[in-house]
Amino acid sequence: MTARAQAFSRAAVLAAGFVFLYGPIVVLAVMSFNASRLVTVWGGFSTKWYASLLSNAQMLHAAKISFAAATASAALATMLGLLAAIALARFGAFSSRMLFFGAVHAPLVLPEVVLGLALLTFFIALGIGRGFMTLVIAHATFAMCFATVAILAALKGCDPTLEEAAMDLGAPPTRAFVLVALPQILPAVVSAFLMAFTLSLDDLVIASFATGPGATTLPMRIYSQARLGVTPEINAISTLLLALVAVVLTISAIVTRGRGRAW
Repeated sequence: MTARAQAFSRAAVLAAGFVFLYGPIVVLAVMSFNASRLVTVWGGFSTKWYASLLSNAQMLHAAKISFAAATASAALATMLGLLAAIALARFGAFSSRMLFFGAVHAPLVLPEVVLGLALLTFFIALGIGRGFMTLVIAHATFAMCFATVAILAALKGCDPTLEEAAMDLGAPPTRAFVLVALPQILPAVVSAFLMAFTLSLDDLVIASFATGPGATTLPMRIYSQARLGVTPEINAISTLLLALVAVVLTISAIVTRGRGRAW
């Protein structure tokens, strides 16, 4: 096989992979501009389904719940991830380090349905009514491990001698970390927050176990309506959700790239 044929075959396989992965997403986005109510029949270009979302009270309420929960859980997960990363990077080989490391990273390997069921059992055992707060706790538990991994990698790349120099000049350890190390890992902290926000916003499985009446998230609302039949409104809100996730991931990639260049 010639070099040109090999290049063509590689390009064909790559194109087939992209079509397989992103073809359904493109179809969904295109059909969200379909004027016809039948999602399988193209009736012309229209944006009326996006406008009709403004009068869909249930969908708007679910969107508010999702954004509020994503913001709160991402902030909590980032804060806990930062503390966990500091413990793993700066506290040396303490006696329970391996146990702590395993506990922090467990959600990375646990199936979401198992984690959701475990959290549900935990809430029931403590007599905690499921709602917005349990949703935030569940999403923060799930996203904290991802935040820890991102921040820990950046923290290990920091030069500890700079903090030691600050402490030699009279700064307490906490102040030295805030003034010296934190600015260096700030892009990683921002990336961790955006990653946790995206994970919370997209989650369906864990939210199904952790939330209760009055705290239905947007993915749960989309799923419940899609079970009765896909409508152009579902295509429209799904396209908006995909666009938002794409924007957040792009910002995270830009921040991460800027961190890499700074290093």
